[in-house]
Amino acid sequence: MKITLITVCFHSELTIRETFDSVLKQTFKNYEYLIIDGKSKDKTLEIIKEYEPRFHGKLKWISEKDRGLYDAMNKGIQMATGDIIGILNSDDILASHKTLEMIEKAFNKYHCDGTYSDLEIRDEKTMSQIIRKLVPKIGNYKLGWYPPHPTLYLKRDVYQKHGFYNQSYPIAADYDFMLRVMKDSSVSLFYIPKTFVYMRSGGISTNGVRGYYQSFCESYLVLRKNKIRFPFLVNLFRTFQIFFQLLGSKFLKRR
Repeated sequence: MKITLITVCFHSELTIRETFDSVLKQTFKNYEYLIIDGKSKDKTLEIIKEYEPRFHGKLKWISEKDRGLYDAMNKGIQMATGDIIGILNSDDILASHKTLEMIEKAFNKYHCDGTYSDLEIRDEKTMSQIIRKLVPKIGNYKLGWYPPHPTLYLKRDVYQKHGFYNQSYPIAADYDFMLRVMKDSSVSLFYIPKTFVYMRSGGISTNGVRGYYQSFCESYLVLRKNKIRFPFLVNLFRTFQIFFQLLGSKFLKRR
């Protein structure tokens, strides 16, 4: 099966090299790599052009103004030709050189519509310290459970069936999309118990108290829109889960 990997970027000159390197190291080679740039004014485009020949035709890119992160993601999904689609942020990296290989094997072996895995959120500067670790396993979306979005790989026809990211949610559009998918009992998701992505901290939804508050408010609206019962309580329970993950990560640092 062919995998489409999408990286959305804007002024990403400080981090995108690491992202590119993690893709180049993959043992699985049947992929296309789409770069959707938001008209960067720094050296991002220079770096993209520098790396383009190293992908031997697998990398395609565009650079144009967009209406934000999720608009750019939607553009990438519409351009995708792969059987499977995954999103890799421009400041994140694939944790293993066999990440794509293991994902493709899971789709073939379990005949699933999507896979997800563990996620480590690491410090912004060095990516050497674990700030928070998500081990999602299997849960109930009605109680606030959801897979870590950076680890989610879906068949292209899942996007065709459920639409794209709703840009009216600047932070929680991914949560809204995943809820729509999880509510569909015909879509099967398979959990792979490995860490496949290292996510750099500092994004809006992980940037301190203000970021968590904004995320909480939007997530509440998403729960209401998707007709989840007791949305405030579900959102509160979801927030407590994040809090305990943070505590667990701090405990790991002390060991």
